[in-house]
Amino acid sequence: MKSVLALFFAFLATVSAHNVLLPPHGKHCFFEEVRSGDELAVSFQVGSRDPKNSEQFMIDFYVTTPNNQVVLKRTDLDHGDELIKVDTNGKYYYCFSNERSSRVDVDVSFNVHGVKYIDASDSRSNTLDYAIQRLSQLTDDVRAEQSYLVMRERTHRNTAESTNDRVKWWSVFQIAVVAINSLFQIYYLKRFFEVKSVV
Repeated sequence: MKSVLALFFAFLATVSAHNVLLPPHGKHCFFEEVRSGDELAVSFQVGSRDPKNSEQFMIDFYVTTPNNQVVLKRTDLDHGDELIKVDTNGKYYYCFSNERSSRVDVDVSFNVHGVKYIDASDSRSNTLDYAIQRLSQLTDDVRAEQSYLVMRERTHRNTAESTNDRVKWWSVFQIAVVAINSLFQIYYLKRFFEVKSVV
């Protein structure tokens, strides 16, 4: 029973680790332990949890080395797929920043990919464990791409629904203007053709 609960909470931690809500003026940083020669790739999509919101929000993204050197900095992004080649061993931090916005919470969905280089002369590289690890990595890549597409679909659906709503209200406004104009013309023409008699 304890192992089932531990597995359940580990699953919840894994799921929530790929989605973060950035408050106004907020910043969240995460890290990956990597070795020299590896590649660290982060793909992300920015959106809103409000289904009526069609605005596309922007964030800043940057990556720092274990020596606190900024190796990658991108500003005003609504989505991204960033890749860096690791030069030194250690913890590489990647941060999402909403520090320049004071208006709204921003939902960031992200996935971390990476290529870990394995020595071809290593006898372990041809084992079943290596094949399983590679298959797991490819499955994670597919899952990451699918969650990215889900976030993009949500953003585009919100935009389409907002546009449809605006078109509907614009049509109602036009009908009201035409009706008011028609009533005014009828009234005006009726008064124009009235014969006034002088007594």
